[in-house]
Amino acid sequence: MIEEIFKQSARELLEFIEQSPTAAHAVGQVESQLAQAGFRMYSEQDAWLINPGDRVMVKRQESGIIAVKMGKKPLLESGFKIIGAHTDSPGFRLKPRALMQKGGYLQLGVEIYGGPLLATWLDRDLGLAGLVVIKDERDSLRTMLLKLEKPVVRISMLPIHLNREVNDLGLVLNKQEHLAPILGIAGEPPDKNCLENLLAGKLGIAVDRLVDWELGLFDLQPGTLAGLDDEFIISARIDNLAMCQAALAAFLKSEAGTATQVIVFYDNEEIGSTSANGAGSSFLRDVLTRLVSAGRQKTEDLFRALARSFFISADGAHAVHPNYIDKYEKEHHCRLNQGPVIKINALKKYATTAESSATFILICQKAGVPFQKFVNRTDMAGGSTIGPTVAAGLGIPTVDVGNAMLSMHSIREMSGTADHLHMIRVFEEFFKD
Repeated sequence: MIEEIFKQSARELLEFIEQSPTAAHAVGQVESQLAQAGFRMYSEQDAWLINPGDRVMVKRQESGIIAVKMGKKPLLESGFKIIGAHTDSPGFRLKPRALMQKGGYLQLGVEIYGGPLLATWLDRDLGLAGLVVIKDERDSLRTMLLKLEKPVVRISMLPIHLNREVNDLGLVLNKQEHLAPILGIAGEPPDKNCLENLLAGKLGIAVDRLVDWELGLFDLQPGTLAGLDDEFIISARIDNLAMCQAALAAFLKSEAGTATQVIVFYDNEEIGSTSANGAGSSFLRDVLTRLVSAGRQKTEDLFRALARSFFISADGAHAVHPNYIDKYEKEHHCRLNQGPVIKINALKKYATTAESSATFILICQKAGVPFQKFVNRTDMAGGSTIGPTVAAGLGIPTVDVGNAMLSMHSIREMSGTADHLHMIRVFEEFFKD
């Protein structure tokens, strides 16, 4: 039986995901909850003065954020306890000049972001969401979040009558030719400003105030609990908003301790983390360095603090699929609702070492939470995470973990209801002294 406390935690995750159709929206949710808890936003453009016990958050662009709960002891004595995750998910992004006409329809040109399971996006009710940059009366630029919660577009499948072998040979999609979503019927002459009118109308501004935008598609079907006993979470963007929400929940519940507690949510993991606020950037190191400087400590103290630190890289993990058992290493079948997964790879696609794994195991044991271990089949390549990138950049012990899930990178993914609270409890234990 899945206890109600686990289901309630899963519902809170679903609400967070529902409000976060894009990475920027997710960071907006994080910022709002941190502000309500008394965290003060610091700008990278300003001078910082940090004292023990301070609650700080720093945002870089709109889709990366770091929050810090300063410890009671000097950094060089206690180091940093850090949990990291990423805010982005695979999907579709609009091209700059997206509107086009074909076969009597208005369509939108899209690029593929990351590695989505393309077929799962077909025949879905899709909305538009992202960032819109506008100018005010003084020609100053301002960024606004946009979320169009109506089925504005749809990517329709070809009927089986015109593709008779699809069920036997599989669906093959050309990314340029087959995935442009339909927006409407083209008029005579076609309305070249219909997209701009749509955006401006949603934001309640004049069309001439629009300057630029970065928009993507998202599924309008809300997430839900499923299964005989609500033992499954079904939703978009579980990878990796589940780990963001778990880390945030634990961080907000945790009391300030002797060590400085940090959560960092990066963007662009799904495309390699090479961006200004991705794991390959200077974002985390810059903030940690400034915390040392703002606390009137010496530069050398940063290196001493890092040497006493630990990083948990949290991202979705693969659960064994009952219909494809042969795709998994037989001694490492990870299952839903069986606790956090420690991810291991000899080629360092994951940053886990024996020492960092052992540290995480002890945390799980103290929290009373089961754990699992995952490795890929030797003849199959796997994915990677922010873990190796951060470990290489900071030189601190790092473990890669995550909750087991099915349908990873589908438009609707599946994870275990109990696992979400399991991970929150482990993160809470990690932040304790």
